[in-house]
Amino acid sequence: MAKKLVIKVTAGADSPERCSQAFTVAAVAVASGVEVSLWLTGESAWFSLPGRAAEFELPHAAPLPDLLDAVLAGGSVTLCSQCATRREITEADVLKGVRIAGAQVFVQEALGEDTQALVY
Repeated sequence: MAKKLVIKVTAGADSPERCSQAFTVAAVAVASGVEVSLWLTGESAWFSLPGRAAEFELPHAAPLPDLLDAVLAGGSVTLCSQCATRREITEADVLKGVRIAGAQVFVQEALGEDTQALVY
């Protein structure tokens, strides 16, 4: 079993089931003791901002703010630097605990030993 899980979520409100699946898998992995790195890219970049996860709705799914809080508490959350720039999101704008980093860092994490990468 992978000791680290790197999850890139590209979907947001535009594809709610795929988005929710990514956050759910990340939160369950954290709860299972797996080291998790969740990457917010594309439309999921908006969830790096305070209050945005609370706007997300999907029937019969765990609340996105709860899932995000679980990952922030036990793993890491990274906002893609290009995605942030395109949306004019800066480090001053994001939730506490969210870092902004680029593709080089993602590749480095995804290719780490005992690491499994998933993209949603």
